[in-house]
Amino acid sequence: MAAFFGRIYYGWIIVFIGALGIFFSGPGQTYSNSIFIDAYIEDFGWSRSLVSSVYSIATLVAGLIMIFVGRFIDRFGQRVMMVVVGTLFAIACFWNSAVSTIWMLSIGFFAIRLLGQGSMSLIPNTLAAQWFVKKRGFAVSLMALGSFISAMVFPIINTWLIDTWDWRFAWQFWGILLLVIFVPVALLGVRNKPEDIGLEPDGPLKQKEELKPILGSAVVKEAEEDWTLQEAKKTRAFWAILICVGIPSMINTGITFHILSIFGSNDLSPGIAATVLSLMAMVGIPMSFVSGFITDRVQTNYLLLAIFIIEFILLLMLLITNNFFMAILFGIIWGTANGLERISLNVIWPNYFGRKYIGSINGVGVTMTVLGSSLGPLPFGVGFDLFHSYTPVLLASLIFPVIGMVCAILAKKPNKSEILAK
Repeated sequence: MAAFFGRIYYGWIIVFIGALGIFFSGPGQTYSNSIFIDAYIEDFGWSRSLVSSVYSIATLVAGLIMIFVGRFIDRFGQRVMMVVVGTLFAIACFWNSAVSTIWMLSIGFFAIRLLGQGSMSLIPNTLAAQWFVKKRGFAVSLMALGSFISAMVFPIINTWLIDTWDWRFAWQFWGILLLVIFVPVALLGVRNKPEDIGLEPDGPLKQKEELKPILGSAVVKEAEEDWTLQEAKKTRAFWAILICVGIPSMINTGITFHILSIFGSNDLSPGIAATVLSLMAMVGIPMSFVSGFITDRVQTNYLLLAIFIIEFILLLMLLITNNFFMAILFGIIWGTANGLERISLNVIWPNYFGRKYIGSINGVGVTMTVLGSSLGPLPFGVGFDLFHSYTPVLLASLIFPVIGMVCAILAKKPNKSEILAK
């Protein structure tokens, strides 16, 4: 088997499966769920604030539980977790298709946020970290294509399914695809580590010296220090990175959730807002490749610094985005920042703390991501209700990228021997 995979490194098949998993996280993502909100309101007479509150609370609770998912990954491995989570996620989709009360909706939201947004994003990224070291940034950038494609097609497909049939069928459609496509592929195709089939990260041992750099590869140390979660918690970098992870999630979710209203307050149509969302996803695709290339050559905390500088500019731009040209420019810059974020924030955990306990460590990171996304929409909504304008909340939000810049500077790669010697 090792000889066969020496010609075609199996890690690239793992990348494809990981991208498929991230794509199928779609039913749990906000860009997909937002299409169902009006249907719930129309069918059941629930208020928009009630549905939004239930969604935020469900996301918050799911985020708090994500840390246990990371520990399960370390204990049972990515293959078992992918199959189990994929199956439960499909059941959650069927549950959402049967919703008839606000309590059923609450449980449904909790399940899809935990299993979809959280787990189906976490597991593939920990898997890529096991299979790649030298080309980790490039591998993660390829896998991120699943996320961008998902963001582009899910709203379109959901709209078509709901208009053609109804929202219940749309949920059933994704549940069936998860069971028919993703779960069998994960069961048959996933291997937890290259060592399980006689390989090593980046390729067979005998060919590692012959590998030539490609886009996203770099000459780095093959050996990585493996930190436990408890050891990682003793470092300043761990806590600084957590803050760096939470801020973009909070800001981006807040902007995305209210973008129609933000643009509307600047006399821009919903069509322009929708165009910007699609443009952001499209720009993110090539940017993910560039990001993978850069990540393997530049210290990751410097990339985080660049991300927060761009986010600071984005918040200022929203104050003056009042025409089509400015809206398009905003979408391009937003997509650039998004592409950098998706790669660097996933690569930094294994780059800093190794592969062995990456599930537990990255699980804490995804927990912060989900928590940030649950908190993002609330300040924008409350601020607009109080001031009838987004200007005050946008100005107040500028403090978060500044905090992120400071934390990025502080998040230098730790040395295990120095930390444990203290």
